[in-house]
Amino acid sequence: MNAVIDILKENNLSITDGRKQILSLFLKTDGALSHADIEKEAHKKLDRITIYRTLQTFVNKGIIHVIPTTDNSILYALCRDECSEGHHHDKHVHFVCNECHTTYCLEQIDVPQVSLPKGFSEVQTDVVVNGYCAKCKP
Repeated sequence: MNAVIDILKENNLSITDGRKQILSLFLKTDGALSHADIEKEAHKKLDRITIYRTLQTFVNKGIIHVIPTTDNSILYALCRDECSEGHHHDKHVHFVCNECHTTYCLEQIDVPQVSLPKGFSEVQTDVVVNGYCAKCKP
């Protein structure tokens, strides 16, 4: 629980039960979490709006980042240490397992530089790889 409180303090956030509970979930999971995952784990102690606002606060503070999905839902995962308020530096590959549907941040694999045509400018580049994780590999 000390890590949770340290992260909240480092980001100048009030230490609330909801923030502690949600951040604890991120610290103990291997993969990414959806809003529904968090809602299920919160055991109805937190309402949808509180969860949504907490996630948005964590994204804005650089604590978690958004992961794109093929079905346009949103997943969230912990950021690397280099992220800060308003500045995400999570340019890494995401892996989605076809079997267990877990989404992993492959932080050791950087997103490759994309050469865009003249007049185009990058805002964000996402790379998502689908396959089978080490636990599900056929």
